[in-house]
Amino acid sequence: MSSGGQTQGSAVQDSRADIHNQENMLSRLRGAAKNRIENRENVNPKPGSRTVLGALENNQRRQPFLRGAKQVSGPQIIACKSEEHGGFGEKPSTRPPAFQIHVDEPDGACSKKPSTKRATMDCSPLTLNPTVTRLRQPLATINLPVEASFDSPMDMSIIESEERPTNVNEVSDYAAEIHAHLREMEVKSKPKAGYMKKQPDITNSMRAILVDWLVEVGEEYKLQNETLYLAVNYIDRFLSSMSVLRGKLQLVGTAAMLLASKFEEIYPPEVAEFVYITDDTYIKKQVLRMEHLVLTVLSFDLAAPTINQFLTQYFLHQPVSSKVESLSMFLGELSLVDCDPFLKYLPSQTAAAAFILANHTIAGGSWSKALVEMTGYTLEDLMLCIQDLHQTYLGATRHTQQAVREKYKGSKYHEVSLIEPPEKLMLN
Repeated sequence: MSSGGQTQGSAVQDSRADIHNQENMLSRLRGAAKNRIENRENVNPKPGSRTVLGALENNQRRQPFLRGAKQVSGPQIIACKSEEHGGFGEKPSTRPPAFQIHVDEPDGACSKKPSTKRATMDCSPLTLNPTVTRLRQPLATINLPVEASFDSPMDMSIIESEERPTNVNEVSDYAAEIHAHLREMEVKSKPKAGYMKKQPDITNSMRAILVDWLVEVGEEYKLQNETLYLAVNYIDRFLSSMSVLRGKLQLVGTAAMLLASKFEEIYPPEVAEFVYITDDTYIKKQVLRMEHLVLTVLSFDLAAPTINQFLTQYFLHQPVSSKVESLSMFLGELSLVDCDPFLKYLPSQTAAAAFILANHTIAGGSWSKALVEMTGYTLEDLMLCIQDLHQTYLGATRHTQQAVREKYKGSKYHEVSLIEPPEKLMLN
């Protein structure tokens, strides 16, 4: 055989070897993908493999959630797998509905029942009056003299190929208007302080366990702190208007975290991920239906001012060390865990109390005159909130829920949860 024929035969053999290697690679990839799917669908996952909030027991009203795999005990704990029966997977029975609108006192402080009537939309095609269109003329060019010292409001970093992070709170020209707007909106988006008294089946301790679990979820998926604050606000506002059975409380929290992630995160977790972290207690359809119900009760108003937003403004107005900032954030998240006593305070007040207590604990500082002028809060106005937060800080190590302390033990937050709180407050 000539040298040309030998070369051609060698090329054919190499081509066949490449095809064989590609087939082997595809087989291995298919096997790996199949194993991942089988592992995800395994009904008995290994302990500790995911952040899971267990079911509620139906013995005592103040019995907290049990962590672990799906442990169902009690008639009102339903896995909610039968969607064809309507609602949220519950069969028609004599049991009370899972979600029921509160009947308020005469003060009418709670939200009213959303109207079931849907406004009909005119779907006719858009038509323009020819008489009007003939009168429309193109805009004339505007020639204005531009001075050499004119400062363009445009961000020149885009043209100069620079990347400078922009913080809307640092826009000094609008700082006062931004703060005034947040102060106005925090009143409108404030939950009812005593809503838990109207809940027939859930308690403060159950809510605390739910928030503790959401802290763990946020850490597992590396979500923003603002996402956690928004989710808790949605939960409290929803529970202010709706009575919820304990078997559905985790579903409310899951839908609230999903909504907050969509609102705040650039890449929010998929719905399937939220189903997965509930240990498949609920299915995707239930989470989406719950999301729709939460949106309806909240009137689709998701832009609620939070403690985190006000803390950011305070840090910019009175610069402090990064350790004081981390401790302020730690105290702010501690206030989320328990309903009482912090739901009676506005987020701006709780944020101010966290700032003052953290600054006093680490630097011996207090509430500056600049912040008094900015917020309108004097130290005397905030003392009750500061004292309540101080008591929470003192009891943090003994609290049943420890997710917030574990979160702030890391070096990212300067291990501020390990700092001993002052026994007495000496503020001036």
